[in-house]
Amino acid sequence: MNGKLISLSGLIGALLLFLSVNIISNQTLTSARIDLTENNLYTLSLGTKNILSQLEEPVTLKLYFSSKQLSGLPQLLNYGNRVRDLLEEYEANSDGKIRFIVINPAPFSEAEDEAVSFGIRQLPLNANGNIAYLGLVGSNTVDDRKVMEVLSPEQEDGLEYELTKMIYQLSNPEKRLVGVLSSLSVFAPPADPRTGQAQGADWTAITLLKEFHEVREISSVAEAIDPQIDTLVVIHPKDLSELTQFAIEQFLLAGGKAVFFIDPLAEEDRTLPNPETPGVMPQLSSNPEKLLASWGISLDTTKVVGDPSTAVRVNFNTSRGPQEVEYLPWIQLQGDSLNRDDFTTNQLNSVNFGTAGSLKVEEKNGLQYTTLIKASKGSGLIDSDAIISATEPSSLAEQFVEDEFQHILALKVTGEITSVFLTNESAAEKTKTAAALKKSSTETTIIVIADTDVLADRFWVRYGNFSGVRMPEAFGNNGDFLINAIDTLSGNNDLISLRSRGTYTRPFKVVQKIQREAEGEFREREQELLQKLQTAEENLARLQSQDTDGEFILTEEQKSEIEAFREEQIKTRKDLRSVQHDLQGSIDKLHSTLTFLNTAMVPILLSLLVAFASYRRTRKRGIS
Repeated sequence: MNGKLISLSGLIGALLLFLSVNIISNQTLTSARIDLTENNLYTLSLGTKNILSQLEEPVTLKLYFSSKQLSGLPQLLNYGNRVRDLLEEYEANSDGKIRFIVINPAPFSEAEDEAVSFGIRQLPLNANGNIAYLGLVGSNTVDDRKVMEVLSPEQEDGLEYELTKMIYQLSNPEKRLVGVLSSLSVFAPPADPRTGQAQGADWTAITLLKEFHEVREISSVAEAIDPQIDTLVVIHPKDLSELTQFAIEQFLLAGGKAVFFIDPLAEEDRTLPNPETPGVMPQLSSNPEKLLASWGISLDTTKVVGDPSTAVRVNFNTSRGPQEVEYLPWIQLQGDSLNRDDFTTNQLNSVNFGTAGSLKVEEKNGLQYTTLIKASKGSGLIDSDAIISATEPSSLAEQFVEDEFQHILALKVTGEITSVFLTNESAAEKTKTAAALKKSSTETTIIVIADTDVLADRFWVRYGNFSGVRMPEAFGNNGDFLINAIDTLSGNNDLISLRSRGTYTRPFKVVQKIQREAEGEFREREQELLQKLQTAEENLARLQSQDTDGEFILTEEQKSEIEAFREEQIKTRKDLRSVQHDLQGSIDKLHSTLTFLNTAMVPILLSLLVAFASYRRTRKRGIS
């Protein structure tokens, strides 16, 4: 009896100790955590700490968090707590420059009115009309305000970046002026004059650019570039006049910086064929040859980079039905393909390209060249015409031949440049000015990317809906690449280090290898079958040409030949089905193994550890 009382009191004591530890930790260790993610997504980064240490003006952050109303929605409640804890770390690391306030806007309160007036989004909870709030408002001492109208758990990977960006913009309200010259419709068309309604939207990359900088659209026939512009973004410079190219060159010679997106085959170029020249494809390439040549760069507009090891898998209706196949001209570059020593790309995880070109370099004195992005060693070049005329993606794979080059898709050039147009008297006459520069007044930097589709929404971002708000969800770092390129030229490296800390894609490389090998075998066997079919047709045609008096007579040898072919045809079709079955079987087996490791392995290991500990304890008792 006495032993039972001791055991009961010990159990009660352990329970009280457990509750005490939890209560104390909840009150005193709210911001303490262990970050086990691969990219340390939940640890305040060095870039954030650097920006916080450089704050000169106080910033106030108000988190509108309806914790009581969200108690029945654990996902939003936990995310709100995560945001609150992270912002407390911001405050602790700001040396008093950040004032953080948590506001729980009760229904029909002044706090709720304030949240609504700032534009914080109402989150409907149920059919009874109950609502909650989870949003953030930041302000500085000159009444500039930034609002995150709703904080979505789906965007948690980019939470620290968005918070730090808000603080950086409030502490640095002056924006640099960026000019955008494009022959593609990257900007939304003007609103309907009759209704005043918008008729479209900017490309998401341009919207992202406007968040950081003042953006000015520049005409593709401009004869001069405003010297107030800090950086020039040139997208698909197609058929630029010599005078416009000269204006761009003068801007660079005066110390301006530029990012060029050129293309051998711009899929977003909607130019229609000329009805006066039927059968002739419109020009879909852009290649300002003179400008590029003066920097030691060239682009072959008849070739597109293909890369089997990084090709994107697309759904396509083939002769065998809907299948997922690799489309060689669309490539997703990661890892060693991205320069890890340059701020433009060292924090990126994945950049998606569509029918990109290969840049070639012929180094010029005084210029330094830095490769930013390159294809893998198994890449090669595909004819642009073959891509346009291809009826299905697999046909490109059958014709593909890899080469020994790691083709360059993005390149940075730094140094002093010399005018290529002032050697042409006609260009000098057109300027009508004696102030035209013949050589750089200072060192400049130019970034050239051999693709324009890299900026198109469909290659890197999709839109979802969260509580009535259209929210972008990036599946690639293409937008970050654009912003990084501009910030690298004259921006903040701390913000660059924050972008894309989360990994957008974690491909199953073993699965992809199995798919590629099996599909390669499938295509090879398929070609064998097609060749046999063609041979049979030729044989039958030859036999028919031997028709005598309208009667078709086959010799025993010919009959045996046809019968042998039919047997081989049946056997080959069976082998093809076997290849498909083995392909799916290998993937299913691997999927089952991964599922087991991810779900059952940890409980099994814990059970074994508990059983082992129990065995050791029992054995010790037996010995004692």
